[in-house]
This record gives sequence, C-alpha cells and structure tokens, in this order.
Amino acid sequence: MAMIPREITPRLTALATGFPVVSVTGPRQSGKTTAVRHAFPQHAYVSLENLDTMAAAREDPRRFLRPHQETGVIIDEAQRVPELFAYLQGMVDESGRMGRYILTGSQDFLLLEKVAQSLAGRTAVLHLLPFSASEIDAVGSLSEDLDEVMFKGFYPPLFDRPVAPSDFLPAYLETYVERDVRSMRNIGDLSLFRRFLLLCAGRVGQLLNLTALGNEVGVDHKTIRAWLSVLEAGFIAFLLPPYHRNWNKRITKQPKLYFHDTGLLCSLLGLRGPSDLASHPLRGAIFECFVVADCLKRQLHAGRRPSLYFWRAHAGHEVDLLIEHGPRLNAVEIKSAETVHPDLFAGLRWFCANTGVDAAACTLVYGGVEAQDRKAGRVVPWRLAHRHVEAVASP
Repeated sequence: MAMIPREITPRLTALATGFPVVSVTGPRQSGKTTAVRHAFPQHAYVSLENLDTMAAAREDPRRFLRPHQETGVIIDEAQRVPELFAYLQGMVDESGRMGRYILTGSQDFLLLEKVAQSLAGRTAVLHLLPFSASEIDAVGSLSEDLDEVMFKGFYPPLFDRPVAPSDFLPAYLETYVERDVRSMRNIGDLSLFRRFLLLCAGRVGQLLNLTALGNEVGVDHKTIRAWLSVLEAGFIAFLLPPYHRNWNKRITKQPKLYFHDTGLLCSLLGLRGPSDLASHPLRGAIFECFVVADCLKRQLHAGRRPSLYFWRAHAGHEVDLLIEHGPRLNAVEIKSAETVHPDLFAGLRWFCANTGVDAAACTLVYGGVEAQDRKAGRVVPWRLAHRHVEAVASP
C-alpha cells in the first residue's frame, strides 16, 4: 500500500526552517520514522535501536554526529543515548544551521527531559499519534462500519500490511509492558501493572478516582498516579481535564480517562471482533473515546497545544467535549445512538442556557449517517466528524 500522507508534515517541515533541532515523539508503530524520512529525504538516517549504532554513538558522540552537520540526520529513538544531547547543543550553537537534526522517540518524558536539559530553545517538539480518521478517509480507507473502525483502531501497520488487529494489538501491548514500562519506571510486579491497565480500560470515559482505582488494584493512590504518568508517556492513555471557567456554577474537578487508540482499548477489554461491540456495555464510552482521541490527534498533528476539555456540573449536567479557540468555545456531545431524538441534546441545551454559549457553536456527533441542522445545534454523523467538528481553528 502506498504511504498515507500525514497531517503533521507541513508543520514538521515549517519548524525545521526555524529550529536547528526538531523532535518528534509518539507511541511505537505510530509512523514517526516513515513520516520524518518522507519529510526530510536528503537527511541521513540512523537508528539507535541498532546495537552497533548505539555503541558507536556512546563511545564517541562527537565523531558520530560530525559527518551529518552539513547534510542533516534523522536520529531514531534518540533518548537511548542521552550523552548525545550535550554534544548536539554545542554543534547546533557552532553551526547556526536550521533543521539539521531530526530526533524521534517513543518514550515522551525521557526524550523531553533530555531536550529540556540540553536543547532548550534550540528544538521544536511535535507529537505523532496513530492515523487520524481524516488521514485514513483521505485515501479512501475509512470503513463504513463504525464497529469495525473502533475495533481495528488506527495503528499504521494495520493499514500497510496483512495483519489482523486480533494478532497485532495483543503483541503490541505485550511489547509495551515488557519493554517500555520496564525502561520508563522501575515496576517490580508487571502482573499488577497489567491489572491496572485492564482496570483503566474498564473506566474509559469516566471520572478518574485515584483512590478507588488504587484500592481495586491493591496499591496506593501515589502509585496509581505514577503508573498513569507511564501510560501518558507511552501514549497509551490520556486525561481530559474539566473546563475550569465557573460561570458561577459548581463544576467537577476530576479529569476523565481516555485511550489514544480504540483498537488497543478493545483489545484490553477482550473483544474478539467488531461484532462483540454491538451489545458491549462500554460501546458508548468507546465511541466517545474515538471522537475525543481523534480531535486530540488533529490538534497535536497541527502542532497545537491541546485545548480540549469536558464540562460537568455537580447537578449532573454534562457536555462530553469542549474545544477552546481563544475566547470561543465549541461544545460537542457524543452519542453512539443511530437515531437522533430530543433527549440527546439535553446536555447541550442546559449548557447553552446556563453559560451563554450559542447553539450555533454546539454539535452532536452520533452513530448514524445523516447530517442535520437542529435548533439545539448541528447533527454530524460519525464518519463526517473529522470534517465538521472544529478541533483545529483556522489560522
């Protein structure tokens, strides 16, 4: 299959004209290497996952970097040789050339820690997640079947080689736990961490209660917080914060828990195929995760700081997603139902009535196929959400 164009590319090449170093982080198998090699075809490429290359970089960092000062180089999994970063600082300051060093890494806080220590002000940082729905739709590969889309997820290997999600995703999770988790934090009991990961999957789209989750896992809330940072650093899960503007109403302060990829989420939940989603009690939460995660991808791939929130009053009224564009808000309700009925707008109506946000800024994304205009807001079918939900404001 031909390469699927990535939405991150224009931002990636633009930043390379103004920064000597560009760093791209993201989960394993999200397409980082393919994207940067496509964006910078004239750059040399080295991978520090290669043991010989890693040894050479550690033994003589200056000699390793020097040949690429003029032509540029892509350094894959750069965080594996921390010694390089101090030498990079000297070289970029000496040459003054832009875009010569492109770094990638699959462990976010390890790479960013080294960047902050040695390359502050010299590097731009971008995040590349698995495909967005718009990237897949652009090449005609977005299925018409919502359950199939959610079960499969968006990891690039599932689109460029003949491997089934039921084979790829469990193996991916095993590699993540056995390799990345061990290297990111000293977790002695991996079986306990696996239990924590499964329990997180069962709480997708819910308010996060660290103490309750810790009690169920059998560890304290501080451990749960530390383990959540591991999931975030590995781009497995993320927290959606509540919107903090009060409007003189009491609001929830706990974040909600989501996964970056619904395919991985379905695998954790033990689903065996798309048909298992039809009657699954978490289908609505998985659909919500699909929409929220796709909005996050589009913001990150555009090089924007995430500006996504949810809103929930203590009275129980809730809006699933708020997208902030400066002083402007878009409110999005997400329902997996295939039929539009008035009850689906209850949260949006209450929100507009009590905050002053206009119904023109409200959208209902649902599991059906027809777009509609309603008094309470636009109705957008799931397949068109990436076109009509404004996750990234126009410049």
